[in-house]
Amino acid sequence: MTYTLSHWGTYKVEQRDDGSPALLPFERDTDPSPIGLHQNAASLARLRVRRPAIRRSWLEGGPGHATDRRGTDEFVEVDWDQALDLAAAEIDRVRNLHGNNAIFGGSYGWASAGRFHHAQSQVHRFLNAAGGYVRHVDSYSLGAANVILPHVVAPMDELMASHSSWDMLAKHTGLFVTFGGVPVKNAQMNAGGVGLHLATAGLRAMADAGVRMVNIGPVGDNMGPVEDRTEWIRCRPNTDTAVMMAMAYVLVTEGLHDRGFLDRCCVGFDAVERYLLGRDDGIAKTPAWAETISGVSAAATTALARDMAATRTMLNVSWAMQRASHGEQPFWMVVTLASLLGQIGKPGGGFGVGYGAANLVGSSHRRIKGPTFSQGRNTVPDFIPVARIADMLLDPGGAFTYNGIDYRYPDIKLVYWAGGNPFHHHQDLGRLEQAWARPDTVIVNESYWTATARRADIVLPATVTLERDDIGSATLEGFFVAMKQAQPPAGEARDDYRIFADIAGRLGCGDAFTEGLDTMGWLRRMYDECRRVNHERAIDLPAFEAFWEDGLLDLTAHDAPVTMLEGFVADPAANPLATPSGLIELYSETIAGFRLPDCPGHAAWIEPAEWLGADEVQRHPLHLLTDQPARRLHSQLDASPYSSEGKIDGREFVYVNPADAKQRGIATGDAVELFNGRGRCIAAAKVTDRVMTGVVRLNTGAWYDPEPGTGRDRHGNPNVLTADRPASSLSQGCAAQSCLVQLVRHDADPPRVGAFDLPRLIEQNR
Repeated sequence: MTYTLSHWGTYKVEQRDDGSPALLPFERDTDPSPIGLHQNAASLARLRVRRPAIRRSWLEGGPGHATDRRGTDEFVEVDWDQALDLAAAEIDRVRNLHGNNAIFGGSYGWASAGRFHHAQSQVHRFLNAAGGYVRHVDSYSLGAANVILPHVVAPMDELMASHSSWDMLAKHTGLFVTFGGVPVKNAQMNAGGVGLHLATAGLRAMADAGVRMVNIGPVGDNMGPVEDRTEWIRCRPNTDTAVMMAMAYVLVTEGLHDRGFLDRCCVGFDAVERYLLGRDDGIAKTPAWAETISGVSAAATTALARDMAATRTMLNVSWAMQRASHGEQPFWMVVTLASLLGQIGKPGGGFGVGYGAANLVGSSHRRIKGPTFSQGRNTVPDFIPVARIADMLLDPGGAFTYNGIDYRYPDIKLVYWAGGNPFHHHQDLGRLEQAWARPDTVIVNESYWTATARRADIVLPATVTLERDDIGSATLEGFFVAMKQAQPPAGEARDDYRIFADIAGRLGCGDAFTEGLDTMGWLRRMYDECRRVNHERAIDLPAFEAFWEDGLLDLTAHDAPVTMLEGFVADPAANPLATPSGLIELYSETIAGFRLPDCPGHAAWIEPAEWLGADEVQRHPLHLLTDQPARRLHSQLDASPYSSEGKIDGREFVYVNPADAKQRGIATGDAVELFNGRGRCIAAAKVTDRVMTGVVRLNTGAWYDPEPGTGRDRHGNPNVLTADRPASSLSQGCAAQSCLVQLVRHDADPPRVGAFDLPRLIEQNR
């Protein structure tokens, strides 16, 4: 049997009579995602980049010519040799005239599941071989969390890979309190791929075991199969920190906090206590105080705090909590609240930072070393926090602060992108359009005519997963997959490795990039390296030939229950954390020493830039939430039939509370327009009481489709509305969830959706 791996799951590959591959669910997966079944759909195939293409104005005028025409210009299709010559010459020009710190290797995105044909790894290795590049750090998903949590408890990657497993929650948890739900639609995915989907079964097992579920947040339909068995406490967006502080106030003032745990495993409780009681600022963080901010009744907050102290409690925050103004604070505060309860390290108790966010969270699979493709060494020290790309392009030489240190933005002349779509995941796309016109040249390797490809100067057609050989594995997944090529490349598409090898050869660094290996040579080397490492850890893997022949390597025999931070709590001295004190830092001397006005030395309530308590609510009275869609991964496969079936007239749904809809004369299916001072977009209304009043929700991932002349998005892309503003000067993370809008019915005939129109292509004489 042949298998392939994708971010949505493992799928069987069978050949149809015409020789094309058919994808079927993995028989051992009890909750397979339907998304990946459509990754070879005809509607996607028509959007493939089939030949190398050069933006006409760039081809005729050279680097820097008519950059404002990116996105509207036509493309000239050329042969591979000409395209590769042009790409190599431009890289060489920029590095010789401006230095390698004028090259930005963007490449942010989920790319593909294979470990070798992983676009970010490929482009970074190539650029390193060519002398280095400006990189990004962190992610849009976890920008604030990635920076704050190492100061407080542990790096986010370490925490995600060590969450208490679902089986331990079902067996030991009495009360599960989650801020922002457990969005199992997100857990359809995992970076690197999914073997067995876990979240749905995990939640069901908890509910069947009698675990009490409480969901605090503005949305009530994000608990998957246990929504009807979950208590929903409505809470205004961006105010969760205030609610957690009020709970902490109850624990402290009623003597329900675990002073022994705080003394043994934490530092800084005294500073937190002073803040909660208002001894420093004169404001006691009482449940009544939190009610005026969050809308959560003081009685509900008080009762729940007492219940949490009386039973084994697991606290959870969704990743959306920290994609907001001061997004560091709810993640710091959930650790603080769990520390007050003293249940961290106990089976079924403590905290989680993303149950439901990805399939690996809550996994009982063992963390086994998988194959990796070395990216080499980058000699360029310059970097940016990933969400600050527009700032970098618009303000070369400008100052920014990251994790307490001052830096300056480099002056970028060339952007090379592979495996991602910034015109999906970035905020304030109108501002990004302006920034994108600044570099002399944009080169992309791309499989489809995405918004980013249409805004490039050189577009090199790349293969997709089913068109190449690879090895699939992912963190805390139970299988290695031999991903054998199932179909020929579309048109003249080539895999990234061949593209970069050919450019590297032209730049004189071909040997450094390839090390004399072809694809199968690299797969064998990567597998053999991970086999040696795992043998040292008493995990024996079969030889490469046997793995490649069998197609699937089952590692689930190594599964074991997990309790997060169990070893640390059992003996903090013998198993210290990587924080400066080795303990959980409720107060951080390091962060306090940064003296940042928007991130003090302990968790704090700081009013967001945009929220329902802001003055701007008079003009834009609705808080817009932008979450992961259920029918695609970010913008991947948006043109598939499965994604299209989740839209109305080709437009994304915006979820609206009945009271807000009635006030505006809106019914389900109506075309509506959302707008604020940054932009406008048209979507289709879906009226539901599972979104609280004053809040609307619009999934991300609709391909960017600005209307010529107005810039108004016609497809329902919410990132024309979200603010390109950092969470704080500590992390510079994405703050998309702090966004106010107005919503009106669109009475005129809505414009035609053009997101999936192909660019104008001119075929050069061959």
